[in-house]
Amino acid sequence: MKKTALPPIGNRILKSAAGVFLCGVVYFLRGKGGIPFYSMLAVLWCIQPYSESTLKMAAQRTAGTFVGALFGLITIVFEIYAVPVYDTLWGYAFIALMIIPVIYTTVVLDKKNASYFSCVVFLSITVIHMTDNDPFLFVLNRVLDTFIGIGAGIAVNSVRLPRRRITDTLFAAELDDMLSPVNERLTPYSKVEINRMLSDGANFTLATMRTPGAITEILADVKMKLPVIVMNGAALYDIKENSYVMSYIISDSTCKKIRDIVKNRDMNMFTNALCGDNLMIYYDELKNEAEKSIYTSLKKSPYRNYVNRLPSPEDRAIYIMIIDKADKISALYAELTESFGEQLKIITYPSDDYKGYAYIKIYNRNAGKQKMIEYICSSYNIEKFVTLSIDGEKSARSINRIAHELKKSFEPLCFGKK
Repeated sequence: MKKTALPPIGNRILKSAAGVFLCGVVYFLRGKGGIPFYSMLAVLWCIQPYSESTLKMAAQRTAGTFVGALFGLITIVFEIYAVPVYDTLWGYAFIALMIIPVIYTTVVLDKKNASYFSCVVFLSITVIHMTDNDPFLFVLNRVLDTFIGIGAGIAVNSVRLPRRRITDTLFAAELDDMLSPVNERLTPYSKVEINRMLSDGANFTLATMRTPGAITEILADVKMKLPVIVMNGAALYDIKENSYVMSYIISDSTCKKIRDIVKNRDMNMFTNALCGDNLMIYYDELKNEAEKSIYTSLKKSPYRNYVNRLPSPEDRAIYIMIIDKADKISALYAELTESFGEQLKIITYPSDDYKGYAYIKIYNRNAGKQKMIEYICSSYNIEKFVTLSIDGEKSARSINRIAHELKKSFEPLCFGKK
């Protein structure tokens, strides 16, 4: 059986607990005035991963509270003073009818996301507290309780230990070190922490042997500002601009020679080449089950473009991938190394997904993650760089370690320091 590690308790959970406690403190400071339940609901809604999200949720909650309280007051006046129908079927019919202007008002105010909260406030006034000795006082306290919760949420989410930010350093990490072994995705903690530090000015990039098509979905929620090192250092890819910043190319003549060797061994190769800013994956005839499986599973992706023909001379080949039975790969690797070992970077390794198969990947000899890191530093006027890595074998417990290390390196504690 697979051992599944429990996720760590994140900052949002701790902040939620702190916010609820703060609402309780305010309740006692008010001499047990109001109803802390409503403050606590508001604070839980306002605690968000990012500061801008907190302010957005606070604005929604404020709008929802005012709309719900306004129509709650109107209903109180009607059911108590105009037509006393409270706790009758006609009274509930009137409450149901008033739901329409409550929701419609949030639509008119372009606060559609606040509709639910408006209804909650409205119903809490008209259904639960209509029989209070002074329902008007409840309306006032309901609004005040919400503001207390909103204020507590903003305060808790804004509290940070004093830290200084290191903005003259490029922090680089291996993407695979950060991916969950279960679903090959970043953890919520990593995404939140990295996005927060990026918004605070962190210079951060990732390196991977994957193609842009493979990482675009993985990093869809990460607001990367610097280009990412892809295909084992063969290219720099700007996710935000969907463009290649820099790449090392394998010449067309070299590709043809490699293709002849591969074809003579009755094998196929995938040539990843740039056509403008589009990465095309050229192939000839799929020869084995591993190739067919890879092609079938990936061809539907909008980020991959498979083309069943040879590349054009104008296409710029970035890297070549070959997968086949391990013994055939071993023999081919020996021949390719003998022929091109001094002018290309050729690597081979066994496949984790296809038992008995192995890969060969071929790059320009200058391709490398270190060179790309240095290129980023030079291009973006960054003075130095630090590589972050996991020491030892990656596990379910270690995948948040890169985010932890980035946090310690980018914003160290600075009590009393500038």
